[in-house]
Amino acid sequence: MSIVTAIDTSDIRFPTSQQLDGSDAMNADPDYSAAYLRISTDAGDGLEGHGFVFTIGRGNDVQVAAIHALRDHLIGRDVEDLLENMGATWREFVYDSQLRWLGPEKGVMHMAIGAVVNALWDLKAKRAGLPLWQLLARMTPEQLVELVDFRYLSDAITPADALEIFRAAEPGRAEREAALLASGYPAYTTTPGWLGYSDEKLVRLAKEAVADGFTQIKLKVGASLEDDVRRMRLAREAVGPEIRIAIDANQRWDVADAIEWVNALAPFDVAWIEEPTNPDDVLGHAAIARGVAPIPVATGEHGANRVMFKQFLQAKALEVLQIDATRVAGVNENIAILLLAHRFGVPVCPHAGGVGLCEAVQHLSMFDAVALSGDTSGRVIEFVDHLHEHFVTPVDVHDGAYWPPLAPGAGAEMLASTREEFTFSPMADAREVIAR
Repeated sequence: MSIVTAIDTSDIRFPTSQQLDGSDAMNADPDYSAAYLRISTDAGDGLEGHGFVFTIGRGNDVQVAAIHALRDHLIGRDVEDLLENMGATWREFVYDSQLRWLGPEKGVMHMAIGAVVNALWDLKAKRAGLPLWQLLARMTPEQLVELVDFRYLSDAITPADALEIFRAAEPGRAEREAALLASGYPAYTTTPGWLGYSDEKLVRLAKEAVADGFTQIKLKVGASLEDDVRRMRLAREAVGPEIRIAIDANQRWDVADAIEWVNALAPFDVAWIEEPTNPDDVLGHAAIARGVAPIPVATGEHGANRVMFKQFLQAKALEVLQIDATRVAGVNENIAILLLAHRFGVPVCPHAGGVGLCEAVQHLSMFDAVALSGDTSGRVIEFVDHLHEHFVTPVDVHDGAYWPPLAPGAGAEMLASTREEFTFSPMADAREVIAR
């Protein structure tokens, strides 16, 4: 038996706003950040569980405090008991009545639970000697169903439905895993499209993306229609007619504005419109979907929980579902969302970029491809070429694809040197402001 001995938290921030990396119509100066945690045990094997919540700067300290508040749920606990039944462990955190009152199942506390859950999965995968995607894809259908909380979902999917889905996918797992290892998982890149980039930088990076094998890029839109028309024209000229160009408004518009704006950009052959309005507005997204058809509506990176995804799917308010590795309560809840997407026949194209999101979410898509949907057609994982050098197991993206990680764990572990260098100091920040 081993016990949890420590939960260490860190406020880690990268100054990406200096180069306008990550800039969009709603977030002009993001500093990619991570509310980070490490779970240590007395097992003597040197293994730790690492997890994080992605933020864009201010407020990261609040998220770190929320993670720290969960330490009493873990310190002194039997590690084997926690890891043996991750479904029960997930429910223990999410069903805590006092924590639940702060949501329920949404916001800072829910994301903090997700960071802890993901860190436990990281530890479980390391102990198994497997990357997370393989660990999940080799679980039995019954074990996978046990991970999911079907409360509030039974009008859309039941445990029996989920078991049928997993059993149907079971026979071809080995072949699909081999195909994934041989061919990778399709990717698209947002690297050319940040709103703060010059036209020249956009064109150069768009051409480089095509040369690197990407068949889809994405541009941020929403600040100025005139500018967006110009930038879309430049991008289309740079990549040619065969490359898909998605657009992302980052919640900028009201419903009528979204419909008008997207239809104005439709002549440039838009692959999808992402986050056109408030991420909680189910009926607004449904109206936009009708108003901009046949351009698909994509959303989900700010989806608070599995219930919101259920409603979006039931209302036909999204046609491309975008999970995020750190927005909901971790791996378990994302499996529930993957099941919902499969049940409704909607492709999953995850949100990534950020800091560590590419490293984390690839495991979920690869598990889905092997053991759930069994499909990668019409699916792509977002890629942004920022900050991967800070991770112990950085993503391997080349020839327009994610190549499956083979190192044990969930991919969330940052280098110790990075954690030391980029831990945020409020006093240092205040001195910098005074100096300016």
